[in-house]
Amino acid sequence: MAKDPQPENGRPSGGTPRGGSSGAGAKRPGGASRAAAGKGRTRPPVDVVNPPRPWGLIAGAVVVVLFAVAVIGYAVVRVNEANEGRITAADQLSGLQTFEYAAGQEHVTTPVSYEQTPPVGGPHDYEWADCTGTVYDVDIRHENAVHSMEHGATWISYDPARVGEDDVATLADLVEGTSGLMLSPNEGQPSPISLQSWNHQLSVDSVTDERIQQYTDFMTFNDEFYPEVGASCENPTFISDPLVVGDGSRAAGDTTVPTDAPTTPTPAAGSSTPAP
Repeated sequence: MAKDPQPENGRPSGGTPRGGSSGAGAKRPGGASRAAAGKGRTRPPVDVVNPPRPWGLIAGAVVVVLFAVAVIGYAVVRVNEANEGRITAADQLSGLQTFEYAAGQEHVTTPVSYEQTPPVGGPHDYEWADCTGTVYDVDIRHENAVHSMEHGATWISYDPARVGEDDVATLADLVEGTSGLMLSPNEGQPSPISLQSWNHQLSVDSVTDERIQQYTDFMTFNDEFYPEVGASCENPTFISDPLVVGDGSRAAGDTTVPTDAPTTPTPAAGSSTPAP
């Protein structure tokens, strides 16, 4: 019998390598196929036409902008409300009366008969009534109140027979703690409520009258209208022991009472005496 032909170089004639598989799917040592051997890890496709947008950051920025607009809008509204009704000149106050008491000090220890009720200027006591936003429940001595007005204060007085307790409380809320203001009853005065500062007076009938706020905002410590610019409103002695109508002066011979030097001060630069 003829022997099977021997493959060249000792390889079998069937075309199948020893110990391996045939065809394109033959694997290299280590298990990797030839087809896969030339390929690496692939990346996901990138959309270069419609790139992703950071919607979270955009939404956050919009919220911040809207919040800032709301805060600014609120601030503008509050400023407008605060400025609503403010005046910039004395002649804008309807019903304001103007007088012409000379600048300078005319200190006395005797009672003074004033032409206006309540008074708005003229001779006055050496001691001033405290006007640091002080609310008095007594009719303070007018000679001391006039001295406070010489220092730039606004004195609000009311007739207790015509102004009720609730309205007095409203006036007290306006005055209390505001430097340059003081409040006291003054029985029998011509109007229910009267506001006076040096050489000026305004009479009103109701605590709801907007001119009360306008007067106190504009006239108090307005250096165009009062003689002693920069003078103090503080007098703790008068707070603890206020003098009332009918009391005598305690300035004479009492060195503990605060008094001004009996000299005429120089008016502040640019100040002027308003026309009557």
